[in-house]
Amino acid sequence: MKIKVYADTICGWCFIGQTNLEKALEDYKNKQIEVEHVPFQLNPDMPESGISRNDYLNIKFGGKKFAAPMYASMTQKAKEVGLNLNLEKIIKTPNTVLSHLLILLAKDSGKENQIKKEIYTSYFIMGEDIGDENVLFKIAERNNISKEKVINYFSEINKNKIYSYQNIAKGKNISGVPFFEINDQYVSGAQSSEYLKNFIKENLN
Repeated sequence: MKIKVYADTICGWCFIGQTNLEKALEDYKNKQIEVEHVPFQLNPDMPESGISRNDYLNIKFGGKKFAAPMYASMTQKAKEVGLNLNLEKIIKTPNTVLSHLLILLAKDSGKENQIKKEIYTSYFIMGEDIGDENVLFKIAERNNISKEKVINYFSEINKNKIYSYQNIAKGKNISGVPFFEINDQYVSGAQSSEYLKNFIKENLN
């Protein structure tokens, strides 16, 4: 079985969905299940340097107070799966291209899942700027991926590959994430681990 996970690294619901998927897969450790992380950008037109969190909330929601109910719901749902989000620490909304590239690079060493989790943690719990190369270098080095290798991978050609994934998502009518493609079936949203576990069971060959 192959599970494709469409997600963005600044998507809190994606962090929750990833956590639930990991829990669901614990029951299938003896099965051959490949998880592929597919880049998705909620803000494909984001400047490379990102923008301030306040500006982002104004543009996306019309202001912090209008975003508050959704973020409160997300924070509560995260707590239910063991994640303590610190959204107040976030001062910048980054461009996520480089973080997606690091996840793809990590696939060579089989550490894409671990690095994706560390990127989520850096942003949502530590409040770090995951659009900053230096933050990503540290994550890579903790996982035995050299800074030189990361720098070489952060090329313009590879950046453009990330942008091209938006066309793949459009072709599948994916407008929001997380989105799971399991064999030829689809699951949208941060579904519970129990829901995902049952869905995987139904689609195992």
